[in-house]
Amino acid sequence: MTSPLIVIRARRSHSNHAEIARSIGIDIIVGRYPDGAKLPGDAELTLTFGVSRPVLREAVKTLVAKGLLSTKARVGTVVRPRAAWNMFDPDVLAWHLDAGIDKSFLTDLAEIRLAIEPRTAALAAERRTETDLTLMRTAIERMRAEAARQTADFAEADLSLHIAVANAAGNPFMRSIGAAIEAALRASFQLSAPRDSDDYRATVAAHEQIVDAIAERDAAAAATAMTNVILIGLRRHEPAS
Repeated sequence: MTSPLIVIRARRSHSNHAEIARSIGIDIIVGRYPDGAKLPGDAELTLTFGVSRPVLREAVKTLVAKGLLSTKARVGTVVRPRAAWNMFDPDVLAWHLDAGIDKSFLTDLAEIRLAIEPRTAALAAERRTETDLTLMRTAIERMRAEAARQTADFAEADLSLHIAVANAAGNPFMRSIGAAIEAALRASFQLSAPRDSDDYRATVAAHEQIVDAIAERDAAAAATAMTNVILIGLRRHEPAS
């Protein structure tokens, strides 16, 4: 049995070609156009979406650039295998959220976080500035305030801390990866919110351990604390017993 899908509505696109790319992208993600399927021709798609050929072709170019489609002479426009998709692309991630995500998606996300964020925290411990620490402490205070109210903004405060840690690491590649998966992280944090007052307090304390280790320039402790936070969030995706 597959786990249930949870839909997180993303912000809408502002241009015709971007909105069409989103619509086709979601159709690909949910399997309406499976791997290897050929998209309908331009005439059918322009009629379906009520747009001109240039607008449609711009949408297709967008999907080709993101790895979802390929175009070949005398073959047409074909859906590429999932392994070819650029999963770090913010639009591709947002379309997954629109299409509905399940435990498998969240587990995949946790695995890539475990591969990156503990090392990011370790680097932050080595390179952080006083300004970085101020931003982290501010994020902790926001988390503490939202924990008292148990609001959805707790996830935003949580995310702001992880971004501050990524910035403090001083590695532009790590920060770029963090920016690319920000939408998915936001969804993960929202879906794995603490369940009661004690859980909220424990979550804030676990995050504070990351900041304390970074402040003390203890790279190993920072990495361990970050790993613990990610695993705690992953366990919350499990149904309550």
